[in-house]
Amino acid sequence: MEYTPEMKNRLKRLEGQVRGVIRMMEEEKHCKDVVTQLSAVRSAVDRAMGYIVAKNLETCIREANSEGKNAEDAIQEAVNMIVKSR
Repeated sequence: MEYTPEMKNRLKRLEGQVRGVIRMMEEEKHCKDVVTQLSAVRSAVDRAMGYIVAKNLETCIREANSEGKNAEDAIQEAVNMIVKSR
C-alpha cells in the first residue's frame, strides 16, 4: 500500500497533539483539560486508522476487480482490522 502525504500529515498532526498534551502536563494544567485533549488524540487516531483501512480496501477492491477476482477476502480483512483496533 502507498502511504500518501495526506496520511502522513494526519499522523504529524497527531504527533503535535501528543506534544501539546505533554506540554500541558509539564505546565501542570488541570486533569480535566489533559484528559479532554487525550480524548481528542484518541479520536484522531481512530479517524486516521479508519482512513487508512478505507483507502487500503479501495485499492484492494480495484485490484481484485481488474484481475477478475472476488473482493470478498479484501473486505473481510478490512473488517477484521477495524474490529481488532477496537
